This record gives sequence, structure tokens and C-alpha cells, in this order.
Amino acid sequence: MRKRIAILTSSRADYSIYYPLIKKIHEDENFELNIIAFGSHFSEKYGNTFQNILNDDFEINFKITSNFSGDSPIDISNYIGDTILQFGQIWQSQHFDLVICLGDRFEMFAAVASGVPFNINYAHLYGGETTLGAIDNSLRHAISHFSKLHFTSCEQYKNRLIELMGDSHNIYNIGSLSYDNFNQIELPSKADFLHSLGMNSDKEFILTTFHPETIAFEKNKFFAEELCLAIEKLNQYNFLITMPNADTSSQVIRDSFEALSESHDHVFTSENLGTVKYLAAIKHCALMLGNTSSGFVEAAYFPTKVVNLGDRQAGRIITPNIINSPIDCDSIVQSVQKASQLNLLQIENIYGNGNAAEKIMRHISQYLGI
Repeated sequence: MRKRIAILTSSRADYSIYYPLIKKIHEDENFELNIIAFGSHFSEKYGNTFQNILNDDFEINFKITSNFSGDSPIDISNYIGDTILQFGQIWQSQHFDLVICLGDRFEMFAAVASGVPFNINYAHLYGGETTLGAIDNSLRHAISHFSKLHFTSCEQYKNRLIELMGDSHNIYNIGSLSYDNFNQIELPSKADFLHSLGMNSDKEFILTTFHPETIAFEKNKFFAEELCLAIEKLNQYNFLITMPNADTSSQVIRDSFEALSESHDHVFTSENLGTVKYLAAIKHCALMLGNTSSGFVEAAYFPTKVVNLGDRQAGRIITPNIINSPIDCDSIVQSVQKASQLNLLQIENIYGNGNAAEKIMRHISQYLGI
């Protein structure tokens, strides 16, 4: 009998990472793939990213359409509660041999926590990491404790997770699934990529993604203002800004970026680039600016230069392509200038060789007795 595998996907970000694994599960006759989509996937505001799943010819088997009514702490708390209630109905009515979850988002925490009374068999991707400037840090550790099978992105995170769990059983370093994408997906040329977005090629462009610092969410208005001032000053570049996640106090950042784009010809915004274009943006940009985890994992592949802002990602491994900067205008401008002078030929690859999905499939098959 085929084993029923469920994938929990809550956003454009985790789906892009999952893609090579979903493809392998879908193609394996030993497994029945079930995609459970929720979170911001069904939000028009965040780009209706469930379409990315359908466009890749996968079926969404179950969907949770909790409404993001706002970005205040009480809004996020209510969303977590509603997600738990809705997922309880799925766990009550469905049996899965394994449920795969990824990362540290509050939506993912809600989905996973709701299954604990049902003794759901979870496999967690990317535990053991640290992000001190976001509530995600504690949520990630909680998801790890709820899970029975673990896949980390590098050896250092594996060792940290072993310390967290107090046991090395069923903890495996498989590397980054994103590197599978780089090896398998043909990315567009720089000229084709810029043309598809209506950006001229006379200037180099900076890929910018800035999410709220949810530990210090009251400071996000100031952070957004300082970042926008720096972007105004750095007009020798074009800026491609991808909009922030649905986090506490994210709207003030979105509003600042939208206003900046409307008033400055060198600033472009995108709600949902999709997997291929986002990876192409990382490859072709002059550097990355912001506080996204992509600046730590995916950027190291090429490597792409990165200016990491603030504390959201504090605690992650700093590779030689990354410069840290406080979130104030002058520091950002100086850090961008410093990063542009970095001479990067090759850096040590700590995130694997692009065969993470194959390793996961092998461990899953062994775990389920196939």
C-alpha cells in the first residue's frame, strides 16, 4: 500500500524550497502526495501564491483559508487560533503516514501544534537554526520538539538541533533544497529577466527584501523610513523590492515601499516573483539588501554579495559574502559601498551539493519501512 505523505505549505517562500521534494514524492509510486496549502497562499494581498502550486501541475488536496485581517499582535494571535481550529478538522478526518513541515513561521507552528493531540508523525525541515530578531526562533524550536524526523541544512545546525533535542536519533544533515532548484531549473539570462520586469539594463540592480523584526515590532516604522532613505541615496542602482511576509507590523513596511516605488523611477516592487524569477534575481543582482534567510542560504550558492540588516537573522552562520549593518540610512549606504568592493571568487559550500531531495527520500523510505 502506498504511504500517504502530506506537505504543509503556508507561503511562496516555503513552497519554492519544497518544490524539488514535492516533485520527487509526486513521481514515486511508493507515495501518495497530499498538499495542504494555507497561510498567505490564498490572500490576494500577498499575491494568491497558491497559483504557483497549480502552475507547476500539482493538486492542492486540502486548503485552509484563514483570513489575515491585520498585522497587530492580537490579529496574529487570532490567526494562530483560527488556523489551529481548522487544522484540527483535517487531523480528525485524515490519516497520513508522514506530514512534512518546514521552517518557523507562526502559521506553520499553528498547523503543527494542532496535530499534537492526534500524535501526528511530523518530519521537520531546517531545525537547529537561530534568528534572534524574530519570534520565529522560539516557534522553530517548538516545531522541532513536535517532530519525530529532522532534516537540517548544514552540519552546524544539525549539531545545534542535537543539543536542543538531547538526542541524535533521526536527525540528518541533508543540505539546502534550494540548491536542488539551482541544479535542476534553467534560470533566464540577465537580459531576459530584466526585460520580463520592465527594468532597464543600464544600471545594476539590488534585490531588496525586508521583513519586520517581530521581537521589536514597534521599531519597524523607523526601520522602513531609514531603509527608504538609503534607497533614495543609492540611486546609481535600480532596486527590485519583494514585499514582506505577513508578520506583525508588516503593513507599515509595505506602505513605505509602495510610496517609494511610486515616487522614484529606480525602485520596482513585486508581490510574487515566483520560484524561477526569484532565484534568477539572486543570481543576477549586484547584491542583496535586507533581512531574508535567502541572503544566508541561497546567496551563498553563487555566491552573491549580501548586506544583512538588523537582528532578524542574528544567530545564522555568516559566510564571507555577507556584511552586517545596523538599520540606519548612513550605515546602510556605507555597507552597500563596502559590499560592492568584495572580491568573491568562491566560498566554502556548507549547504550541500544540490541532492537534498534525494537524501530526504532515502531517509523517509527507511523511516516508513519501505
